[in-house]
Amino acid sequence: MQLDKQNSRTVQVLGIDAGGTMTDTFFVDSDGEFVVGKAQSTPENEALGLIESSREGLGQWGMTLDEAVSTIQTGVYSGTAMLNRVVQRKGLRTGLIVNAGMEDFHRMGRAIQAYLGFAYEDRIHLNTHYFDDPLVPRHLTRGVMERVDMFGKVVIPLREEMARTAARELIEQDVEGIVISLLHSYKNPAHERRVRDIVQEEVDRSGKSIPVFASTDYYPVRKETHRTNTTILEAFAAEPSRKTLQKISGSFKEHGSKFDMRVMATHGGTISWKAKELARTIVSGPIGGVIGAKYLGEVLGYKNIACSDIGGTSFDVALITQGELSIRNDPDMARLVLSLPLVAMDSVGSGAGSYIRLDPYTKAIKLGPDSAGYRVGVCWAESGVETVTISDCHVILGYLNPDNFLGGQVKLDRERAWNAMKEQVADPLGLTVEEAAAGVIELLDSELRDYVRSMISSKGYSPSSFTCFSYGGAGPVHTYGYTEGLGFEDVIVPAWAAGFSAFGCAAADFEYRYDKSLDINLPQEAADTHKQEQVAQLNDAWQELAHRVLEEFALNGYSADQVTLQPGFRMQYRGQLNDLEIESPIDTAVTAGDWDSLVEAFNDTYGRVYAASARSPELGYSVTGAIMRGTVPIPKPKIPFEEEGGETPPEEAKLGTRKFYRHGKWVDAQLYQMETLRPGNRIKGPAIIESDATTFVVPGGFETYLDGHRLFHLKEI
Repeated sequence: MQLDKQNSRTVQVLGIDAGGTMTDTFFVDSDGEFVVGKAQSTPENEALGLIESSREGLGQWGMTLDEAVSTIQTGVYSGTAMLNRVVQRKGLRTGLIVNAGMEDFHRMGRAIQAYLGFAYEDRIHLNTHYFDDPLVPRHLTRGVMERVDMFGKVVIPLREEMARTAARELIEQDVEGIVISLLHSYKNPAHERRVRDIVQEEVDRSGKSIPVFASTDYYPVRKETHRTNTTILEAFAAEPSRKTLQKISGSFKEHGSKFDMRVMATHGGTISWKAKELARTIVSGPIGGVIGAKYLGEVLGYKNIACSDIGGTSFDVALITQGELSIRNDPDMARLVLSLPLVAMDSVGSGAGSYIRLDPYTKAIKLGPDSAGYRVGVCWAESGVETVTISDCHVILGYLNPDNFLGGQVKLDRERAWNAMKEQVADPLGLTVEEAAAGVIELLDSELRDYVRSMISSKGYSPSSFTCFSYGGAGPVHTYGYTEGLGFEDVIVPAWAAGFSAFGCAAADFEYRYDKSLDINLPQEAADTHKQEQVAQLNDAWQELAHRVLEEFALNGYSADQVTLQPGFRMQYRGQLNDLEIESPIDTAVTAGDWDSLVEAFNDTYGRVYAASARSPELGYSVTGAIMRGTVPIPKPKIPFEEEGGETPPEEAKLGTRKFYRHGKWVDAQLYQMETLRPGNRIKGPAIIESDATTFVVPGGFETYLDGHRLFHLKEI
């Protein structure tokens, strides 16, 4: 972060987090030093906000965009555009071919989709349930006669003429993509691949350009609704997102870049925007923050980390235990069940842009889940927002400097926020404006605190075993509120918290991952010959998946000898419902001894995740899936390290004072410039530490200490 070497600086890595409110960029030079840029997001054309954010960040190094991008080797994007497209059901016109008689299963959504995302009280009442519009409407769904049973045996041969008729009818309806998903095709893909070939023949004959997606080529896993939804995403949402990414990549090439953009994937690695399975990037922004926390933990020795990210639209929490992430194989997003390996995270629709409303009957305060997004709130006169938001409360209570939002790029109006809060919340509740705004903040902090506590305790842990990392543009504003009283071992706010997800993107390896469902069952005392027969299935699956991984890397110019392959598997005790993802201790599995090595790795992991006494091997073991990861390492940002000095902040870091409202009274909070503070400095609240990208609030009863890695440690006193 030095400013005296700009003439010789070589920028190598770019990380991007295009959120619903802000677009963050994170640049890393050849020495591992980095800088963060920030600008408002531009949903209509993401490239505009991204270029502006890049210029703002590079300006801190005294560099222009054209000077910097020509030497960048790696650019990684994360964002929410694809997820938003799915939520709003604004994708491509897609056709679907399934088994005859199964034409309605997609819109039925396994019934669970009728109440996904609901609070408990709404889940248990049928009259609150509803079905969203299916991604593929019923009139664009066709059935073909065939049947493969659950063991992969052909019960009814494929009626090829029905497949041709289905293809022709969908082509005549001007679909922009055709998806094929047949029952149990993950066990025997022959029929599905034949239908794929027939459809492609008919598309070629029509003279149109319509991509064809067979589930077995993308997600050969069990659970037909999950698998079908995920394959549909490839046609419905991933293809338009590919065009967006191509436009972003093209915008940088106009400034002289030579790199191809990569995208943060749900499993925590990055893949090319040209990758076949682009639906794996449906949720990428929050994943970046978790990868950044994991990288920091690896470098600095933090094993158990509670990751917490507050942006403009949501609050995201994930746990890292013993340095490892948890992966979900069948998550739900946008009220759809999916078959994607996803870093286990929990999210609530509460962020700095969340709208504040009163229930018309009970007068109870309701926060979100909708949000003003990049428009901030009523406090921004040009926003067009009329409903007050959390950000309006921040301005009213003195948390934010109205003249320094985004370094002064956006000017906020406290009086507008005050008047709107008075009319919409304070007067109806018989409170002063300050009391109403403070009550909203306390309510939000209480909800987030309960959410963090329940997430950790529900997994059998205590907050005292974890270090909490707080980041995101609004994270440092609320850190004290949602961590107070939980008893974390430590609470850390990185100085680059506002760009932390982009930092995680810059720290992520280039990685492809493929999964395949398996059904391998062995009793505890199986004979060696039986072990050898069964483990061969796993080895065959690894080889198949490795071939697919290497194919993807070859498309990006990497040969097999440049790729590190890491096999994995999912295993559970027979009779139990949930499996665990295990990194294989061996590269190939062919002997009975290899099977024993896999079982030992599973038992060790199970005992660590749950408890050694919870192990239950009596009925034997089931392997439910094979996994193959391929990785190419990239240059990573260097964690700052500076010598620590005295506890007293330098005078030049002080920016005066500002009135700050908390616990029913106004106090004078000492203001500090974040970038000017030195390692070793200790600050007691009430204080506000400002930077152009975020604001760190340290109220009375708290103090913070800045270490040599430019990490702020917050504790109660």
